[in-house]
Amino acid sequence: MTLQKLAYLTGEYPRASDTFIQREVAALREIGHEVLTCSIRTTGAEHLVGQEQREEHARTFKVLDAAKNPLRLIRSHLRWLRRPARYLSALKLAWQTAPKGIKGRLYNLFYFLEAGVLAAHLRDQGVQHLHNHIAKASCTVAMLVNALSNLPYSFTIHGPDIFFAPDHWRIDEKAARARFVACISDYCRSQLMCFADQSHWDRFHIVHCGVDPLRYTASPHQGESLLFVGRLAAVKGVPILLDVLPDLLKTHPKLTLTLIGDGPDRAALEQQAQTLGLGDCVTFLGYRNQDEVAEALMTTDVFVLPSFAEGVPVVLMEAMAAGVPVVTTQIAGVPELVKQAHTGFLVPPGDGPALAEAVDRLLQDNSERMAMGDLARDTVDIEYNVRREARWLSDLMQSYAADPQARPKKRRGFAE
Repeated sequence: MTLQKLAYLTGEYPRASDTFIQREVAALREIGHEVLTCSIRTTGAEHLVGQEQREEHARTFKVLDAAKNPLRLIRSHLRWLRRPARYLSALKLAWQTAPKGIKGRLYNLFYFLEAGVLAAHLRDQGVQHLHNHIAKASCTVAMLVNALSNLPYSFTIHGPDIFFAPDHWRIDEKAARARFVACISDYCRSQLMCFADQSHWDRFHIVHCGVDPLRYTASPHQGESLLFVGRLAAVKGVPILLDVLPDLLKTHPKLTLTLIGDGPDRAALEQQAQTLGLGDCVTFLGYRNQDEVAEALMTTDVFVLPSFAEGVPVVLMEAMAAGVPVVTTQIAGVPELVKQAHTGFLVPPGDGPALAEAVDRLLQDNSERMAMGDLARDTVDIEYNVRREARWLSDLMQSYAADPQARPKKRRGFAE
């Protein structure tokens, strides 16, 4: 069986903070797949950056908007009620996999209603396979779509937060019913293996999120600029970076820090920068589109991401693709991407002095910075190239479509 028409589902699509999903969709389309994009919620205008995202948003099917139409909702569910045994089995699954409490049950019934509408839409569109990103509520909908319509599904699991509440999100049941699971790192796969039945482990495959290295060019390496890209929330550790900046300025008086992104802590971080007397050297730019991020990377020397929790941050891949060495924290799957003292420096999370020491070392040594940047770019091109990873994901989908018992193996570092 050849899969031509796929559907992609996530909670909000497209979104400025999840451009890696948009890149993956584009790469699958380049291969020749027709990809119908679906979003549970309608993305707010503030999270759409650039014309490319607005156009992608316009052609995305919004599940909740469709489900709010009473006639469409009733028509969709009457369609699946023609097979009452399957319908009641899917309803039972929604009830049994719901989080504890009345609220959890109620939410899963809502997801069941959404699944009926989405399943009808995908059937009408001739979709052959459904893939989900972020294995939370939207993946519950995908699982229920499968239960209602028998449409095969797979999902990409990221972490780390989903592993804080695996029972709440029933990742064991989702993994058991999926054709396969794409894990973004070996670390992520190992965490899923903690909660899933051993009989399913060989259907968990490493599929990296990726970037297009051709979008990025090397930076000039002048040793005066730092860049952070990410959500301005506590988990990203930006207060630690701001705290060490005054000491770094003593040695590097022309140093600047640019922060791209937005989030709930932006006002507090701007106030912290002012309190520390950093108003002249710290710039908050808010959200920027992919091209603008690539342009910012061209003029930066060190990329800093002092997070407390991550999967494998795509922003690190973007920096490395631009030949920019990184300073980040030694957590989760990050060491699989960043090799200590080869493509950047890994420091303990929350350790300000270690962060400052690593940044200072890169700022002082142009030759080391450039050598690390070159190796970083090669690493991304081989292991985190979105076109290669999309081809591998496509191969998985095709293999399992041809033989549900298939166990394809990944070819690491294969050539174009």
